[in-house]
Amino acid sequence: MFDKILVANRGEIAVRVMRTLREMGIASVAVYSDADKGALHVQCADQAVHIGDSEPASSYLNIGKLVDAAIETGAQAIHPGYGFLSENPEFADAVTKAGLVFIGPTSDAMARLGDKTNARKMMLQSGVPVIPGMSDPEADPARLAEAADKTGYPVLVKAASGGGGKGMRVVEHPEDLAKAARIAAGEAGAAFGNDAIYIEKYLDRPRHVEFQILADHHGNIVHLFERECSIQRRHQKIIEETPSPGIDADLRKRMGDAAISAARAAGYTNAGTVEFLVDRESNFYFLEVNTRLQVEHPITEMCLGLDLVRLQVQIAAGAPLPFSQGDVCPRGHAIECRIYAEDPVSGFMPSPGKVVAAGTPQGPGVRYDSGIFAGADVPVQYDPIMGKLIVYAHDRDTAIARMVRALEECVVLGVRTSIEFMIDLLKSEPFGHGDTHTGFIEDHMSGWVPDRDSDLWALVGDAVERSAHNAAVGVPKGSVAGDDAFSPWKRLGRWDLGGRGG
Repeated sequence: MFDKILVANRGEIAVRVMRTLREMGIASVAVYSDADKGALHVQCADQAVHIGDSEPASSYLNIGKLVDAAIETGAQAIHPGYGFLSENPEFADAVTKAGLVFIGPTSDAMARLGDKTNARKMMLQSGVPVIPGMSDPEADPARLAEAADKTGYPVLVKAASGGGGKGMRVVEHPEDLAKAARIAAGEAGAAFGNDAIYIEKYLDRPRHVEFQILADHHGNIVHLFERECSIQRRHQKIIEETPSPGIDADLRKRMGDAAISAARAAGYTNAGTVEFLVDRESNFYFLEVNTRLQVEHPITEMCLGLDLVRLQVQIAAGAPLPFSQGDVCPRGHAIECRIYAEDPVSGFMPSPGKVVAAGTPQGPGVRYDSGIFAGADVPVQYDPIMGKLIVYAHDRDTAIARMVRALEECVVLGVRTSIEFMIDLLKSEPFGHGDTHTGFIEDHMSGWVPDRDSDLWALVGDAVERSAHNAAVGVPKGSVAGDDAFSPWKRLGRWDLGGRGG
């Protein structure tokens, strides 16, 4: 087993990995940019290394600096988290060539699956259903147009590598294809260092269902059942649940078998996720393989009683899987809500800034994986995810009610969040019935506005200004939120009443 592991990431996922490492008795090394000097993941690590300025290319995307930091600190392995270089085969290869262990699949498997067009070919050869579309990336607008005409509109222009909804554009009409392709290619190049794109058929309002897989170096592969990830904005998930309300036992079995076949065909090891789309007739199609730990992995952990990071580390150290497929028995229902610094009223645009106040939801069946604290900065340079709120209950209805309660206790002030938006979504009748699909937000939440009697953000600004003024003139702190009946903090109703954050 390893003595020290470098976590090549930031924010809540770095904190989450470090907590498991501490439980395992393994020292952790954090890396940080100028923007993250005071970040929570730096405070949680046993050791921290500054790797560059705030731009990702100079820090979290700089392979040489990350490998050097691991070597200089005596780390024997690197955990990539998710995002940044987590699915970059060049990074995995550089780690291995430096004599370190990459906690994830091999660079070869990552390269085979990271190129989505190559992965599509592999799945077709393995008999896994694939969405109609191109089998090779293409840059020529004429050939893209030809492929789109053959596939039939609407089509989806997609980055050939990466994930997270970046480099994706839905195209309804031929005259819009060229512009969408340029934008998608530009996004893909900026996010993944690869501007290759391709076209596949756009399925109207399918369910997005993924299967978690684990594979060791001894030929053992299991799936850990499904997660439904259909609630999305800009092709990026914000609410996930397991089990899926739209998958029956027969379909679950067939999809699980397909996920294992996909992993075996790619020679996959460690943790990964095989993603599918399920149409209205319950036909399922391979979408892609995410060759890393997923943001939503905690809901699988809650229903199975497993620690996926611990299993990742054990597999990377050469240990066989400690269980077989028949031993995996999920129980209950789990839901995750991603807490982003973003404004749902303005198209979910990022809302960077300083967190003025942060409160942690608690109670039975509640888990909060957060990377923030009062006074923390949410930098403009990175993905604005601040944390993940996860609940577990014996059935779906109870899990929904528990998540609503937990969201109402989740306090994040100083940046805009989608907390109130998610509360109203969870309370909606279609979600309660399990009628979820990738167009859910457009169909049921379009035009949503928060149900407030006052402008929360004006109150926050007023509160901060009042606090600063009182501190300057020597007013006791207690009078700001306690004795002053007209204090904006009291009007916000956050401290003693546990009102909604956002």
